[in-house]
Amino acid sequence: MTEVRDVSTAPDTANPLLQAWQTPLETPPFAQIRPEHFMPAFEQAFADHAQEIAAMVNDPSAPDFDNTVTAWERSGKLLNRVAAVFYDLVSANSSPELLAIESEVALRMARHWNPVMMNAVLFGRLARLHHDRDTLTLTGEQKRLLERLYTRMHRAGAGLDEAAKARMSAINEKLAELSTTFSHHLLGDEQEWTLELGADDLDGLSPAFVAAAKAAATERGLGGKAVVTLSRSSVEPFLQSSTRRDLREKVFKAFTARGDNGNANDNSATIRQILALREESAKILGYANFAAYRLEDSMAKTPEAVRGLLERVWAPARAKALADRDALQELIREDGGNFALEPWDWRFYAEKLRQRRANFDDAAIKPYLVLEHMIEAAFDVAHRLFGLSFSERKDVPVWHPDVRVWEVKDAAGAHKALFYGDYFARASKRSGAWMTSLRDQQKLDGTVAPLVINVMNFAKGSEGHPSLLSPDDARTLFHEFGHGLHGMLSDVVYPSLSGTSVFTDFVELPSQLYEHWQTRPEVLQQFARHYQTGEPLPDDLLKRFLAARKFNQGFATVEFVSSALMDMEFHSHPADTITDVRAFERQELDKIGMPAEIVMRHRPQQFGHIFSGDHYAAGYYSYMWSEVMDADAFGAFEEAGDIFDPAVAKRLHDDIYSSGGSRDPEDAYIAFRGRAPQVDALLRGRGLLDTPEAA
Repeated sequence: MTEVRDVSTAPDTANPLLQAWQTPLETPPFAQIRPEHFMPAFEQAFADHAQEIAAMVNDPSAPDFDNTVTAWERSGKLLNRVAAVFYDLVSANSSPELLAIESEVALRMARHWNPVMMNAVLFGRLARLHHDRDTLTLTGEQKRLLERLYTRMHRAGAGLDEAAKARMSAINEKLAELSTTFSHHLLGDEQEWTLELGADDLDGLSPAFVAAAKAAATERGLGGKAVVTLSRSSVEPFLQSSTRRDLREKVFKAFTARGDNGNANDNSATIRQILALREESAKILGYANFAAYRLEDSMAKTPEAVRGLLERVWAPARAKALADRDALQELIREDGGNFALEPWDWRFYAEKLRQRRANFDDAAIKPYLVLEHMIEAAFDVAHRLFGLSFSERKDVPVWHPDVRVWEVKDAAGAHKALFYGDYFARASKRSGAWMTSLRDQQKLDGTVAPLVINVMNFAKGSEGHPSLLSPDDARTLFHEFGHGLHGMLSDVVYPSLSGTSVFTDFVELPSQLYEHWQTRPEVLQQFARHYQTGEPLPDDLLKRFLAARKFNQGFATVEFVSSALMDMEFHSHPADTITDVRAFERQELDKIGMPAEIVMRHRPQQFGHIFSGDHYAAGYYSYMWSEVMDADAFGAFEEAGDIFDPAVAKRLHDDIYSSGGSRDPEDAYIAFRGRAPQVDALLRGRGLLDTPEAA
């Protein structure tokens, strides 16, 4: 049963954020929550948490695990609760009022956490316990928690002198402001741009795309029209299918210029400020640059290790992409085109080339990838692997009518979690796809079940028609659900180690590994059914789809690796040498030989992973680092001869999905696989192992 917080002062009975929630499973009462409730709730939460920290600092008794580490874990419950609701809304259902509050919240958060994370007395208590850790009677999870808390405070600057702490505090406050500014600029550009499609602009576009474009127009108050938006789920299928080269160019340029338009939403100056402040903070802490600081506390450990992996993949990927480029240019010539291949042409002609080489195109399989069926498929795989069952709940409050909620039960029928799915693009939602939570699993003071969220930006079907997914969309759904399972299956005592609280370059393993099941015949044959006839995916089309999966992997890999390398260069170069973000981007891409016909998956001014917050700063490589593990890990099921092998699934559950951050990730992986991962599995999976540069 979820623990109800005992507030130390009388709660504001008019503010639902400060009351016990009388809702199913004590979930947030979204219909009652208004923007004006947040700042008073945050102020109360900051005050409560400050009192809790003060009690720890002023405790006259000698430090022990209970009065220091466990006390830390019990603190901040109201703050966690209010922040979880706020950041869910500001990301998935924002409004001008919430965005204005976000700027204030970001600053207040920094001002609250700076003195907490740099508290010399608290750090001294932790340091003493950390020094004596081998003589204390601690469980493995407790040792891990002590080590992580000590490391967090040390890396936050708790051991610095007062002048350095003051400067670090100022830097953190400014970075909080700049990160929020970056995300607001990006959202502003995404909200302000649409391309209206007239009757003469629809050639090549599928009925499903046109229906989604009409739904997007209706959602924006443009009923009766059809629009392309800057959501990736709108842009990429348009670039892939539209025969109008002029419109493809217009959409592509708008998509890649987000945050880089020289207007009020331009992010270039914000990026330069962020980089300078991150570099300064790293140097205060004794590191050569921000990349060195960030990677010390990761599986990779050093920038050199990251570059080693990325460069090994870059060479064969670039060679494959260049060969494909030449083939696409030849295809243009054969079609009578008298123009050089441009980035806005790649997806269109790649689809034609795929049809020629593999006799397959996305439009053929999309009618079989119904959103509802793919959700069922993700649930079914979780049931077959881990015994989970899912039943939809209509009584749980949600933040938007499109949001759905399922109760998750374990194999014994016991309540395990609630899972929220928010699948459709809308103007109030930030672009991309992500997993987050409203409450994390823990067992410190009784069992607390998690409230896990998946947010997507799929195109919504028109009235009476289902949402149809591209293969990339379906993979994204499984990817985010893999993150969701990491949160739902968590089985730890302490909240700081719950679910996805792991190294950035390990957190993508559960999600990317789960993608493998989406493309397996055993799953598609059951759940890929035509949205009109209900007929299963034909065997011939399935075979052609599976054969075509490695097509265009040179392009996809170049898109990603160039972004990851750019991230490393931004955070390794002296910040004062990056005076022009666009020029620096061009310089670094020229250095690695970036094909002119391909653009990074995330250009700097829209690279929210690394500039809208710092979770992936000097860490975008993590997706590929994890892919080495996920490709190798799925091999355990293939070697067992059964992708649902019970013994392998149990190890996967115990060592990866349920252990959260309670173990060193390298130890956890080896416990599951029996050895360290092998890079060749990644190259083989992307069809890059047979290129000369991969040898």
